[in-house]
Amino acid sequence: MSLKGKTAVVTGSTSGIGLAIVRGFAKEGADVVLNGFGKPDEIEAARTKIESEFGVKAAYSPADLTKPSEIGGLIALAVESFGGVDILVNNAGVQFVSPIEEFPPEKWDQIIALNLSSAFHTMRAAIPHMKAKGWGRVINTASAHSLVASPFKSAYVAAKHGISGLTKSAALELATFGITVNCISPGYVWTPLVESQIPDTMKARGLTKEQVIEDVLLKAQPTKEFVTVDQVAALAVFLCGDGASQITGANLAMDGGWTAQ
Repeated sequence: MSLKGKTAVVTGSTSGIGLAIVRGFAKEGADVVLNGFGKPDEIEAARTKIESEFGVKAAYSPADLTKPSEIGGLIALAVESFGGVDILVNNAGVQFVSPIEEFPPEKWDQIIALNLSSAFHTMRAAIPHMKAKGWGRVINTASAHSLVASPFKSAYVAAKHGISGLTKSAALELATFGITVNCISPGYVWTPLVESQIPDTMKARGLTKEQVIEDVLLKAQPTKEFVTVDQVAALAVFLCGDGASQITGANLAMDGGWTAQ
C-alpha cells in the first residue's frame, strides 16, 4: 500500500499507540502531524527521526485537545503545512479510576473533553477538507471499554462508549463521500503508560510483577498476551487502504478475546 501524497493527523502521538500509528503511516509515505505532550527534546527527536527514516515530512502541534480553540489550530497546521487532511486518528486519551461518589467532577470533565469531545472537534474541522478531495479516513482509538465496562472507570467507559456511537453516526453521514469512519478497540496494550502503573499496583495489592501482569492486567484477555502498539498501527494502516473501503461504522475489537466472553 502507498499513502504517498496523503496527510495524516494523529492526536496523542508523542508516545505509545499514537507514535506507532504515525510511524506506520509515514512508512507508507504519508506526511504526518504529531500532537501530544512530553519533553520537547524527545518529541523533536521523534519528529526528525520520522523524517529521516521514512523520507516524509513531519510537523508537530502542542495543541491541548481539551480546548476546542486549540484543536482548530491543529487542523489548520496540517492544512497550511501539507494542503489538507486525508487521515485523522483520534487517539489522545487519559484515565482516572475512582468510585462514582468520590469521582472528582473536574476529572470527569477532563476525561470527557479529551477522550470524547476532542474527537468531535477534530472531525468537525477536518471533514470539510476530506469532502473537498472526495476521500478520507477517520479512525478513532476506542477501547474494549467501548464494548464492555469495568468498575471505577465511569468517565472513561462513558467516553469510549460515546466514541463508538460518534463513529457510527459519522460513518452514516459520510458514506457517500468516499470517507470511512471506524474505531479500533484494543484491550490492554503494552505501552510505557501501562508499564509505569505496575509498581504502584504491586505495592497496593501486595503482588509480584508477574502476578500483576497475569492476575490484574491480563485477567480479562483469554490469550494472556498484551496487544502491541505495532499491531494497532497495522490495523490503522489497513483501514486506509483500498481493501478497507467498504469497512465503515465498524468497532474493531483487538483485545485477545476479552469482549468475546
